[in-house]
Amino acid sequence: MPKIKVLLVDDSAVVRQVLTQIINAHPKMEVCAAAQDPIFAMRHMHKQWPDVIILDVEMPRMDGITFLRKIMSERPTPVVMCSSLTEKGADTTMQAMSLGAIEIVTKPKLGVKGFLSTSAAEIIHAVLAAAQAKIAKCQPITANVSKKLTADAMLSLPNAGAMVRTTERIVAIGSSTGGTTALEAILTQLPRVSPGIVIVQHMPVAFTEAFAARLNSLCEMDVVEAKDNDTILPGHVYIAPGDRHLLISRCGALYKIAVKDGPLVSRHKPSVDVLFRSVARYAGKNALGIILTGMGDDGARGLKEMKDAGCATLGECEKSCIVYGMPKEAMKRGAVEKELSLAQFPSAILAYYRSGL
Repeated sequence: MPKIKVLLVDDSAVVRQVLTQIINAHPKMEVCAAAQDPIFAMRHMHKQWPDVIILDVEMPRMDGITFLRKIMSERPTPVVMCSSLTEKGADTTMQAMSLGAIEIVTKPKLGVKGFLSTSAAEIIHAVLAAAQAKIAKCQPITANVSKKLTADAMLSLPNAGAMVRTTERIVAIGSSTGGTTALEAILTQLPRVSPGIVIVQHMPVAFTEAFAARLNSLCEMDVVEAKDNDTILPGHVYIAPGDRHLLISRCGALYKIAVKDGPLVSRHKPSVDVLFRSVARYAGKNALGIILTGMGDDGARGLKEMKDAGCATLGECEKSCIVYGMPKEAMKRGAVEKELSLAQFPSAILAYYRSGL
């Protein structure tokens, strides 16, 4: 099987060197070229078009956003943004995701070499996920990684019939690769009078706040990064912080949010499985679970637990998924009652909510 050809575009020689070492060490990928800015990158691309591009945001002569816009308009290609852990970097990266970037790799201003070296697994995962995205014709690839922890690491299985009754309905959504654009497509179509929504989107720390702020500027609903002890209210959306698990709990008839540290679950933090298990335990028949585009199987087990607890469950169909991984695994487990296209979710959410009013 041909290796995934990766083009690196970053003005830092150190970053290019470290990323080259990480990528070339993997048996299923290789760096086909490394360029210090988009102008040099385009020269390489005329000779050999890459399968995946890792793209810096701030560069001389042409910035990453301009280059990304050019790529997506001329020859759409999976792009992983390599962005600094700063407020400005997060805001710009959110713009890149809206333009079609698939994943994010983070880098600090200082200690880049050591940071990237310790983030090798994250980088490999991002490239593999991008390579599977429908935006390019790539062969599905499964990464060889360490044993996964389940949601047991954060919360035991729910006890049937242990809940206080409530009529309040909520929606729990899990997504990963391609999820930022999928969530935007759904949430921007929902009116203010909508159920409270809790979301786990796989995203690095420092980017979820910017993502929530972007969605808040576009949506009628209030969108925020979730905080510990928030009350889940109708007309509000709560997005898990990039380095914490998000769970729900009950306080009388109200649903509350718990934001907790802990180990990686299903190789992620935040984990969709953790959120879905907590919803199964504390909301049961009063919740709708939705699993969207993403690589891997995080959320599949948790959605089955939700279904077994009486929740309604939906999955994104293969046709509209950027990566039909997480919904596919949920389907295999019998966790999805019905698959929908991305455009069908807003009306399905409102129909579910109004049936309980």
